[in-house]
Amino acid sequence: MKNFFGRIGNGFRNFMIGRYGSDDLGRFLMGILLILIVASFIFRNPILQGVIWVLFLYIYFRMLSRNYAKRAAENDWYLRKTEKVRRFIRIRQRRFADRKTYKHFTCPGCGQDIRVPKGKGHVRISCPKCHNTFEKTV
Repeated sequence: MKNFFGRIGNGFRNFMIGRYGSDDLGRFLMGILLILIVASFIFRNPILQGVIWVLFLYIYFRMLSRNYAKRAAENDWYLRKTEKVRRFIRIRQRRFADRKTYKHFTCPGCGQDIRVPKGKGHVRISCPKCHNTFEKTV
């Protein structure tokens, strides 16, 4: 039985050689697809069903495509368009993870996120990016 699953795994690996596979845009589209599937259970709309099938086919078309340059260009376009949102989320995640030991400030000069250890009292903060200096209580 173990040999059977090993052969299936090897066959799939051989099939995917030279194909684009999954990327950030594909994962985003898969999330949208899952949301639409849940919505289709609620609304039972045939147009929504059609959109789901088109999106499903497009996701697998991108994954099985052999045109690396075109798929990479699509993914780069998606990453450029979503950079501000992803950066905002990344900063909020880091602030939440550090909330017990660090206080976070935004530099008034350049907008850089700066973290300072908690419990230091009144401190002068120098921005590592633009070297702007400002004072805060931690």
